[in-house]
Amino acid sequence: MQSNIQNDQDYLAEKFMILEYHITHASKIALLKIQSWKFAMRTPEVGKKYQDAAEDMVRKSLLCFIPNSYVLSEEGYYFRPTDN
Repeated sequence: MQSNIQNDQDYLAEKFMILEYHITHASKIALLKIQSWKFAMRTPEVGKKYQDAAEDMVRKSLLCFIPNSYVLSEEGYYFRPTDN
């Protein structure tokens, strides 16, 4: 006898694993950027141009402003029905 309910556990588990991998990878890249910036700032032998480039890299990638509307849109907030 077949079930009337579709089982999406495999799909959800695979999606979770992929998202977890992406988050882990992005975290490693962020850590490397921060370590590079710290090294550039505390090493006087490193040129000013490299220090500016490292600081610019951190500002543009890790400290950039993201509007609330973009986050809500990406999370699907605007597509959910309201409870009125």
